[in-house]
Amino acid sequence: MMQYFIAIIAFPALVIGWVLVQQAARRFARAHPEFGPPREEGGGCGSSCGCISKSRCRKKPAKQ
Repeated sequence: MMQYFIAIIAFPALVIGWVLVQQAARRFARAHPEFGPPREEGGGCGSSCGCISKSRCRKKPAKQ
């Protein structure tokens, strides 16, 4: 039963903590524009696709 209460408290605390970290990163980016915009998770092409532009990705051809 104790594990249940720990899970109820820990999960929302972790989510709230992550939201606070994101807000802090955005505030820092606004205060220091010389470092560029903050990179959002899932906000662009990842390293697993063949990027041809920032707005779209294409899949690499499969090796045969």
